[in-house]
Amino acid sequence: MTLTTLQAVRGMHDILPEQLRYFAHLERTVREVVESYGYEEIRMPLVESTELFKRTIGEVTDIVEKEMYTFADRNGDSLSLRPEGTAGCVRAAIENGLLHNQMQRLWYAGPMFRHERPQKGRYRQFHQVGVETFGMNGPDIDAELILLSQRLWQRLGISGVRLEINSLGSQQARAAYRQRLVEYLADHQSALDEDSLRRLHSNPLRILDSKNPAMQAVIGGAPRLLDSLDAESQDHFAQLQQLLDGAGAVYQVNPRLVRGLDYYTKTVFEWVTDRLGAQGTVCAGGRYDGLVEQLGGRPTAAAGFAMGVERLVALLEESATVAPVAPPHFYFAVVGAEAERRGVVWAEQLRSACPQLHLMVNCGGGGFKAQLKRADKSGAAFALVLGEEEARDGRIGVKPLRHELSQRDWQWQALLQALAGRSADEVERILSQH
Repeated sequence: MTLTTLQAVRGMHDILPEQLRYFAHLERTVREVVESYGYEEIRMPLVESTELFKRTIGEVTDIVEKEMYTFADRNGDSLSLRPEGTAGCVRAAIENGLLHNQMQRLWYAGPMFRHERPQKGRYRQFHQVGVETFGMNGPDIDAELILLSQRLWQRLGISGVRLEINSLGSQQARAAYRQRLVEYLADHQSALDEDSLRRLHSNPLRILDSKNPAMQAVIGGAPRLLDSLDAESQDHFAQLQQLLDGAGAVYQVNPRLVRGLDYYTKTVFEWVTDRLGAQGTVCAGGRYDGLVEQLGGRPTAAAGFAMGVERLVALLEESATVAPVAPPHFYFAVVGAEAERRGVVWAEQLRSACPQLHLMVNCGGGGFKAQLKRADKSGAAFALVLGEEEARDGRIGVKPLRHELSQRDWQWQALLQALAGRSADEVERILSQH
């Protein structure tokens, strides 16, 4: 009987060690930057009540209607794998009392799930970094979020991304504009494509974001949301631009920029690139002042953004800005039963004495010749050579692998004492002198 070879589920991809170093570099840099701005990490479940996403994202959105992984658990409750992080973060903040008379700066990272058509930069399991703020209603926090994301690109060495901003106004102004837009689009219904016809009465603002070339003429003639803003939203947006100008940020006001989720109000922004084909948005966010109240909390100002990790990793890989994983400093070659037993103990002693050094111990047997080939392949600077005779005498051989130097024997305790607490450079100097 021939067994079928199992493969990853379509759209769920493995992240192999070579690529994972880019993920790790990105995650380390994100943590350093957001914490330097005073943000604290929060972690939420991968699975939430389906109702949470219906109430926040909107029941008639593509995400809820078509893309969520939804199932009934053993109690018959409808649960979903999270398609985005903001809803869960807001739910957690309300449930755990983080919002009452408090200001919060939070961030998180992890996998999200959407049943979309897989393509470059778009997967069914993908990763996001999210940053969320609560209790601050001025344009200053909007500017901080934008400048924080800009600093991330600088720290990561990512170029070729540009900032677009817009304002959606208050809920009331947005609702009034929505009616004007529907009336305009209904008059041009013959020019709408299938997606736009479906969205005409459910989510008409998303039509403005269509990339269909045949739609651009009708979109270009649509009324502008910026012209329908209430006075408060106009002032908020003007102050935001003043703050960005003062900080030297380069941006473009894009009056057609809308976010795909229903909970956004006032400021929205996107960082986009032409280097990833159709998946050009690498970071997007804005204000969502009504979402906390929508989920049963008290009215709370809120703003945030999310970044697509896979898309940023693609930019990092393209620029090759991440150094390769450092090789071990030592490769421990052991031959013989007593040497193998003694080698395990000595390796742990060396790791305790020199926690800053990396030590790889040979496993899987083999003679000295084979093990030294493995040592050379590992990239280690030195091979530690231990045979039966050396194990009995308390000695060990130190063989330089990157220098034209001969192997020298050390008493094990003397070597430990000489290397304890030393840096990699100091170790290299000590072992190259003997």
